[in-house]
Amino acid sequence: MPAPTPGRRRNIQPRAKLDNPKQSFQTFKRLLALVFKRYKVAMIFVFVCIIVSVLASVQGTRFLQNLFDDYITPLVQQVADGQQADFQPLLLAIGQVALFYLLGAAATYVQSRIMIYVTQGTMRDIRNDIFRHMESLPIQYFDTHTHGDIMSVYTNDVDTLRQMISQSMTQVFNSVITIVAVLVSMFTLSLPLTLLTLLMVGVMMFVSKTLAGKSGKSFVAQQTDLGKENGYIEEMMNGQKVVKVFNHEKRNIEDFNALNEQLFDSSYHANMFANIIMPVNGQLGNVSYVLCAIVGSILAVTCQGVPVLGLSLGALVSFLTFNKSFSHPISQVSQQFNSIVMALAGADRVFALLDEKSEEDNGYVTLVNAEYKDGKLTETDKRTGIWAWKHTHQATGEVEYKLQQGDLVMDDVDFGYTDDKLVLHHIDLYAKPGQKIAFVGSTGAGKTTITNLINRFYDIQDGKIRYDGININKIKKADLRRSLGIVLQETNLFSDTIMENIRYGRLDATDEEVIAAAKLANADSFIRQLPDGYNTVIKADGGNLSQGQRQMLAIARAAVADPPALILDEATSSIDTRTEKMVQESMDKLMKGRTTFVIAHRLSTVKNSDCIIVLEQGRIIERGTHDQLLEQKGKYYQLYTGKAVS
Repeated sequence: MPAPTPGRRRNIQPRAKLDNPKQSFQTFKRLLALVFKRYKVAMIFVFVCIIVSVLASVQGTRFLQNLFDDYITPLVQQVADGQQADFQPLLLAIGQVALFYLLGAAATYVQSRIMIYVTQGTMRDIRNDIFRHMESLPIQYFDTHTHGDIMSVYTNDVDTLRQMISQSMTQVFNSVITIVAVLVSMFTLSLPLTLLTLLMVGVMMFVSKTLAGKSGKSFVAQQTDLGKENGYIEEMMNGQKVVKVFNHEKRNIEDFNALNEQLFDSSYHANMFANIIMPVNGQLGNVSYVLCAIVGSILAVTCQGVPVLGLSLGALVSFLTFNKSFSHPISQVSQQFNSIVMALAGADRVFALLDEKSEEDNGYVTLVNAEYKDGKLTETDKRTGIWAWKHTHQATGEVEYKLQQGDLVMDDVDFGYTDDKLVLHHIDLYAKPGQKIAFVGSTGAGKTTITNLINRFYDIQDGKIRYDGININKIKKADLRRSLGIVLQETNLFSDTIMENIRYGRLDATDEEVIAAAKLANADSFIRQLPDGYNTVIKADGGNLSQGQRQMLAIARAAVADPPALILDEATSSIDTRTEKMVQESMDKLMKGRTTFVIAHRLSTVKNSDCIIVLEQGRIIERGTHDQLLEQKGKYYQLYTGKAVS
């Protein structure tokens, strides 16, 4: 098989090696534990049904000896002697066997129905577990994994478990019970033929192990490559406009072909050997049947009455049927190998996601609605517009309420996305309550990174960040983020009505509050012009709206949240100049009385800031008001006027 053609520009990452037998066993053990933990009673019923079904089948085969030796042969002799043949004993015996088979069929039906419930329930539970855990992961995880690869875990990897749980798991147990029951019956019929059968079984197992070893590694690679390809497809779908603008269709096709070729290569090798295990074992089973038929016929004819060696015609017929029954479950197990290995590869990726470390939160200070009673700040269930930090002292249990004002201090903060490379150096800044702090600087200077640290999307390497005098590490992350409304440069809207998209800022907001927020963002006028107004359904992340309209909805979403502080990351970057002026007036109303952090490349939007901080390569190089910075004629002067500084 030729090696896949490498991509011309795209770096094809090597596959992870997950073919450790010990690891595969642990994955299988963990998957079984997951199923039995939640569906223990159902699985016990399934195994009971399997045992009943197998014993009914074995009993039917075992009856063949009695059928020939105790019923058919005497009847033939009666007819040969001219006597009246009595079929009643034969009919009664057949009726008894028919009852066994009916019982086995009923058990199989019940087993199948239960397994449908167990399989679909397990799929539902796993998807719930993945999504629940995904929501607890830090932002860093999503920054380092493609969305398409994560989606592949939900779809492809979870789906591989369905086949294993619904068929392979029960089939393997059924085969084991069948092999044991049949083996015991075969020993009671003929020891020599049983030993001959076991010899052929040894050959079949050796062949299965050899072929399985060749394909097992490739099944793991197949699931990994499938995730990579899905990730690339998702990336290209999101970036189609960029692709078209720069005419890179040919390049992307070549890169996709390289990934697709790699997937073809791993899939080819995975299935090449796995798919021949069943037919090879099937033919070896036929060889075993023929050898037993030849040897058994010789023993039946020449060794009648000889202990151990001799056997009757009925015993030979019964044994040959058992021989087929013995080979068949082994072939079935080998047939299920394909789905088992795929499921283990998929389960490994599912468990890898579930084992990702959740976002740590050791905070204990919470944000609550507050009011003044007798001049003292207390907690209340009502929305009063007054926020307070509820600080329960761990040593004494004493509860202290501190007014949330938006006073932020960063004291000598160092930060790097990895420990070996810092991107922020010795950041010192403060924001007094109600101030508007603007961050400006060239791309990559660290503006957005600072706001990510305020939200604790990432934790700092050194220094301290205090919010209203409280170390933000002591504040629960959910409450910290609830105190900070954010409008991002990239607007994310959901497939729902405009009303619900705005309400996403605060789920208990009334329709009137939503409309008021839309008016504040100057979005009300264009919303009412839509066919269904506020009930207009947004499609494909706002594809039926302009970029400016989407941005205004994001601003309205922040307004309805009514947060104590705001972070605006290029919030008006996608709005035209005329609309920007309207929105800026609304933003000024929204920012009134709130501490606000603004990131802007368009410097005209930050002229009225209380403090402008200029960043360069992760360091603060200038700070001051608009007029003060212009007087300094430094970096800000250069950015604002476009004039070179002498």
